[in-house]
Amino acid sequence: MKLAIQWLIEWPRRVAHHLTWLAPLFARITVGWVFMLSGWGKLHGLPQVTENFVDWGIPFAHVLAPFVSGVEFVGGLFLLVGLLTRISAGALGITMIVAIRSAKWGDVDSLETLLGFDEFEYLALFLWLAIAGAGLVSIDHVLEKWIRGTHPQSPQIQNP
Repeated sequence: MKLAIQWLIEWPRRVAHHLTWLAPLFARITVGWVFMLSGWGKLHGLPQVTENFVDWGIPFAHVLAPFVSGVEFVGGLFLLVGLLTRISAGALGITMIVAIRSAKWGDVDSLETLLGFDEFEYLALFLWLAIAGAGLVSIDHVLEKWIRGTHPQSPQIQNP
């Protein structure tokens, strides 16, 4: 019995070890695409977005509507390619917290309702990406290797 349980734990762990690059890539592509398109749409419909911000009681709506739209577009684009992933995911996570508080909070009657919002699910992915990082298939990974000097083409800095 102990051998069976050990196999049921170790075999998936060994398989997952070979696929560690896949989860952050899949998460980045999923939310990156959604938010790049959402931000693009908002940037092209700023009057309506600004009006929505005003209706939700968001202060400085005329400034924050284009700012948030830009954060969604650029943040989504950066997530797609894995550039500044932790910063992009953090910024987008903050937009989800504000969206839940501003536009959805009145609908929350239980934990089940809160956890069922798309915004909360995106928040969970952004939190994971902000902590875990972009993964191996990303510009962040290439830049990290270059900064550490482990990339074959990285410039070697000489100390005088």
